[in-house]
Amino acid sequence: MRKLKLDELNRASITEFKVQEKLPVAVVLDSVRSMHNIGSIFRTSDGFAVNQICLCGITAQPPHREIEKTALGATLSVNWSYHKDAVDAVNQLRADGYRIIAIEQAENSIMLNEFTPDKNAKYALIFGNEVNGVSDEVMQIIDTCIEIPQFGTKHSFNIVVSAGIVLWDFFAKLAR
Repeated sequence: MRKLKLDELNRASITEFKVQEKLPVAVVLDSVRSMHNIGSIFRTSDGFAVNQICLCGITAQPPHREIEKTALGATLSVNWSYHKDAVDAVNQLRADGYRIIAIEQAENSIMLNEFTPDKNAKYALIFGNEVNGVSDEVMQIIDTCIEIPQFGTKHSFNIVVSAGIVLWDFFAKLAR
């Protein structure tokens, strides 16, 4: 078996990416502190062609060298916006027709493998701070909460791993 060369991957240019059909998903980063995590989520969001990223609270914004180390240019392809207050961002997304979903361990959460997204809906997926998770203020205004099943000794996945798992799941379920 031979690995493909970069020029054989037939990836979209930034211009082509901007106009292609997107996954009906907005990623909301609620006070994510690591710029490497932010950049990695940009890159993952590019890979699954998410509609937009909303950076909220203390989440750093491009352009920044530390974000670009892991984003590898995805800050130029993925539409993004900054909101000082995550509640304001979520309320705007709701007004724009998005269903609001926190990715969190919470009472009455739905396990990711048991959640079936509606192909005719848009979703805002909220990923929280690496230590404190999704803020309590945002948790009060969500439509539902999805939890990733875990079977080991650790309490949580890294936010980038969580984003990758959830975005892949949404892509796989919505792109059928």
